[in-house]
Parts: sequence; C-alpha cells; structure tokens
Amino acid sequence: MDCRYMKKVKSVMQWGKILPLSSIRYYPPQFTLRNMEGVKNAFEAGHEVAVIVFKLSNLHDLIEQADSQRHIKFLKNVKKLFQTVVEQTVNPKEFITLHDYYGEEITLVITVDHDRHSISNIDILLKKITDEVSETYFNQYSTAYPTFDVGYMFIDKYDYSIQNSIFRAHRLAIGMAEKRKQLEINEMLFAINNIITKRSITLLAQPIFDVATKEVRAWELLTRGPKGTALEAPLQLFSVARQTGRLYELEMIVLEKIFQQVKASRCRQDIFVNCTPITLGNIKFTSDLKKLLQKYKGISPKQITFEVTERDSIEGLKNFVFNINVLRLMGFRIAVDDTGAGYASLNTISELMPDIIKIDRSVIENIDKNSVKESMLKGLLLVAREAGSLVVAEGIENQEEASVLTRNNVDLAQGNFYARPAMFFDEIAT
Repeated sequence: MDCRYMKKVKSVMQWGKILPLSSIRYYPPQFTLRNMEGVKNAFEAGHEVAVIVFKLSNLHDLIEQADSQRHIKFLKNVKKLFQTVVEQTVNPKEFITLHDYYGEEITLVITVDHDRHSISNIDILLKKITDEVSETYFNQYSTAYPTFDVGYMFIDKYDYSIQNSIFRAHRLAIGMAEKRKQLEINEMLFAINNIITKRSITLLAQPIFDVATKEVRAWELLTRGPKGTALEAPLQLFSVARQTGRLYELEMIVLEKIFQQVKASRCRQDIFVNCTPITLGNIKFTSDLKKLLQKYKGISPKQITFEVTERDSIEGLKNFVFNINVLRLMGFRIAVDDTGAGYASLNTISELMPDIIKIDRSVIENIDKNSVKESMLKGLLLVAREAGSLVVAEGIENQEEASVLTRNNVDLAQGNFYARPAMFFDEIAT
C-alpha cells in the first residue's frame, strides 16, 4: 500500500481523538473533497467559499531542535490547538471543514458572505487564529513558538467541476502562503496588475433613502472587477490585491473612478465610499486625496463619506486616527459600517465618534419578528444620538422590516426593498 496513504490514515486516526470521525473530511494527495455538501450549500445560499492554508513557516528550525518523537508530538499538539482555536473563533454557521493535509500544513474551509465580510475582516480572523495558537502552545509547552504563513483563495462557483475548482483554490492558497512563483500565482499577479494598469473596474451605485420622506439622500458606490473574470466579485478582487501588495493602488483607482463619475454626472447628493483602514491609515493617503481634489475641481469633500467597516480593527494602524482627523479638517465625513456585527464591537464608535453609523444587515434581518433585535436597534439608536451620528439601516429586504425602521425613527435606509444597485451611475444620479 502507498506509504502516503498509510500516513493519511494515521493522521485521520490522530485527528479522531480531537474530532468525531463523522466530522472528519479525508483528502487523498490530490486534495479531493469527497463530501462537498457544505460547499454546495454555501453556493446555493449565494455565498462564497474560502480555502485558507496555514503553513508552518519555522518547521525546519523546530525539527533541528527536536528528535523525531518530539517532532511528531509537536505537530500533534499544534493541530489539536488549531481545532480548539477554530472552534472558539470561527462562527459555526461559517465553518465547513478543518483539514490536516501534509505535516506542515493545515487547511480551513469557510463560508464567506459578501454582505457580512471584508478583506480586513478575513485578515483579522486569520491573524487571531495564528496568534492564539502560537501563544497558547508556547504557554503550555514552553518549547517553541510555531509561526505560520497564511494564504487564501475563493472557490470558483462557476467552474464546470466544483472539485476541480476546490483543488485549484487550494493550490493557489498554498502559493499565496509560500509566495511561490508558480504559473497560477503568476496568472493572478498578471490579472491584478492588468486591472490596475488598465483601471478596468466597474462601479455600481445603490441609493440611500430618507426613511420618513422616501427621498434619495445619498448613494453608496460598490466596486466590481472585469465582468466574467475570476476577479469580478469584490471579495476575490480585493483579497488578491491585499495578498499581492496592490491594495492601496486598487483603492486609489476606485476612489478616482468615483470622482470621475461624480463630476461627469454632476451629482450633488452625498456619496458613500468603502475604504479599508489599511488604506485610510496609509501615510500617503491624505496627500494623494488632495491631488484628486485638485484634479477633479468642483467636488466638495463635504459630499464624500468614507465608510470604515466596524469589523475591521484599527488597532496598530499608526497613521489611521491622525488621517481621520485630517480628513475631517478637510471636510470629509466618516461612517462606521456594519455596526452590530463585528470584531471591534462599539469601541470603534467611541474612538472615532463618526458622523454616520451604518447598522449591519444581521441586526435588521427579520427584525419585525424578533423583539430582541428591535431592542438592539433601539440601543444602537441611543448610542448614535449620544455620539451625534446619523443612522443608516442596511440590507432592508421587505416592507415589514422597513416598517420597524419607521416606528423607531431611523434616519436613513438602503437595501433591495428600496432599490437594487444599478450599473449606470451617471444615468441614475441625474
């Protein structure tokens, strides 16, 4: 029998002490996912699926410090800690599987919702997992600090074969983790470089309505990559840009495209722009923004609101708070996005005192049937009024949800119930 197969059997047996055997997904060397129900269910629900690879970056150094028995024990303890940390960190509704593929590599597969996740959100989750595993291992065993290289990629839901798409996503994730110059990674680098060089992105616009008057008060602009490509969806586009060091350039191109369309359409309503804290905290951001204002004269900073997703951590970003203060002095407004559904809780609001608070869809969904959610809404409204912030409720899907906003005097709302994002901003904004 193939020795690699025997090693995998032993690996599954070892994991059986950590997980019930019914929950184990076994993969032969080609990374075949035999039970793909979790992936299929995610796709049917309209979500994406991310394949995340954690690769031990200091494995060889650790081997040199230990004999074979300690090496095996080390790997076993690390894998056991990974299972515990993942259980504590990943939402059970988003978890699909955790898999020990080769000795130095662990693969996590999770569901990702476009409406509930951001690129920084994913980065924070992965950092939290690796930091917790390393710290806990060192504290328990005091022998080593395991460190990890991490890469991730999304499964192409439109591939003719889901299994082929999973295999490709896994290889790409390994390449991202190892920064290998393999063909497929080069293809991704070429694709993102081509998008940035040609500025080939599309903007969608979704209106934001006054709840009381039903009038359009603002527009949120949404980014898409080249239509029909693997980077069309925003999560794929921005995740590849993030992992290849092109995120700042991409976001500045998006911002310039927005300025172009606002000027071309002569729109006078407010514009909401998503921007990662990584970009907002870039030392060049405010000076580059001033250049854009000079280039597109006539656009008032008071018209532009930068959305900072509440899930994104602002800790450790040296220039972030300084830049936010500069933006305010320039006249721009700041919104905290996804309030009520993030890692940063309400600390971001208390630190930034935003002009606008956007309440996450997770709070609004079925709020008409859930008194606890309505109480959460009332609490967030109190926080907003204490901070002097306007409130935007996101993701309104039906009349029943909208009626709850009306009776609670929510300021603004957006969602498919009011209007779906449209392709031609210059037409709908005039």
